[in-house]
Amino acid sequence: MTTSAVATITAVLPYIDSWLEYRAWKLRVPGVQAAVYFDGETRFSKAYGFADVEAGVPLTTGHLFRIASHSKTFTATAILQLFEAGKLRLDDSAGTFVPELVEAGSPVADVTVRDLLEHSAGVIRDGLDGDYWQHSRPFPDEAELIAMILDGGDKALPGEGFNYTNIGYSLLGLIVAAVSGVSYNEYVTTEIVGRLGLANTGPELDAARADEYAAGYTGFHTSLVRRRVDHVDTRAMAAATGFYGTADDLVHYFAAHLPGDTRLLGDASKRLQQREHWQSDASEPASAHYGLGMIIERIDGHRVVGHSGGYPGHITRSFFDPAAGLAISVMTNAVDGPASELSSGILRLIDAALVQAPALTLGPVTTPSDIDSSRFTGRFANMWGVQDVVQLGERLVALSPGSPNPLDGLEELEIVDENTLRFRSGSGFGSVGELMRYEFDAEGAVTLVRGGGGMSMRPLERLGEPHPLP
Repeated sequence: MTTSAVATITAVLPYIDSWLEYRAWKLRVPGVQAAVYFDGETRFSKAYGFADVEAGVPLTTGHLFRIASHSKTFTATAILQLFEAGKLRLDDSAGTFVPELVEAGSPVADVTVRDLLEHSAGVIRDGLDGDYWQHSRPFPDEAELIAMILDGGDKALPGEGFNYTNIGYSLLGLIVAAVSGVSYNEYVTTEIVGRLGLANTGPELDAARADEYAAGYTGFHTSLVRRRVDHVDTRAMAAATGFYGTADDLVHYFAAHLPGDTRLLGDASKRLQQREHWQSDASEPASAHYGLGMIIERIDGHRVVGHSGGYPGHITRSFFDPAAGLAISVMTNAVDGPASELSSGILRLIDAALVQAPALTLGPVTTPSDIDSSRFTGRFANMWGVQDVVQLGERLVALSPGSPNPLDGLEELEIVDENTLRFRSGSGFGSVGELMRYEFDAEGAVTLVRGGGGMSMRPLERLGEPHPLP
């Protein structure tokens, strides 16, 4: 990453902070934690809202989240470490390490480690009774997990297609233990978490740190009132969904999967892990692909690798761009938390700052060089909505923080004089070519903006205040 790119991304981080705060508030998410890693270190780590709504405890960057299926990335990394050490082959059968499958004559005994890693083993997703996901019964222990596999655990032939399976990844946890000679939890704690020095990451609920976890909450699917959801031990399913962590720790963890970093895996194993093995929906060309414990998808021009996580009360999403050396992680503490939306939005705002998009030409304009664009920036509102005026790289733009994609409806602006901007590009349904006029008080603070359509807007000083009306 070039020095100028680092400077440009760093300059847009304050707006990303403001955008995240607004999105979390608008969507009524109890809490959001976010981190961005680039140029070799974490450059952004913030938290918004509450870790405990009832007690009024503000969320911090140190509060712990159940990161659920992020666990699969740790499990796949553990398997590949054992593969690199020559302790197993990816084409070894599951029955080689879990003899109960062979003894019972289960078809799952013949699926390979590779099949399990890439979700092509044809193993049932969560068993015949998956209500442990609703906390109406405990997660299965090892004996119950084996029983679930033996009782209808195979639903398709190996290699027939992509069939996501938490049961299959739990089985991989048993394989890690059998091959390494220590428990799954001990292995990943020593060989992954410990190697990276991740102080706020672990494979299972840590009762000794109970007060450090952000409380989980239900969604607004059936009620306008959120209900608190307790944290529980995932027992034999830790390899599929047990991990906890923070956004800050996760961007450091995924940075270890960037090319050239050999703390966890060699580059050959990383390439194998991050290769597109199966598409999640072959009928939908834009759908995500799956590697070995990693989701691979495209966000605009980026090919990103990582995982999402859905645990009762917590929704999380993390990814990294191997080409850019960039990692992003977002944690939310509600079942309907917008972690994917927010993480994608962060990446899009970074892109908007870095990429000079073509603008419509309205004729030659000489921009006054002695006027600081920051006098025009801010968040403005009226009864129709909210508009941000922000400097993204070299461009001054207007955008709506109310949109899930922050770049939807983006309009480029140019400075006309010390009180006026012009809409230089945007949708023809908008106000292209028209002026945005500012009024300032004696101290230079904006008091009113008359923008698109000639309607006035006023500065939105704080979230939750009444709609600014003329």
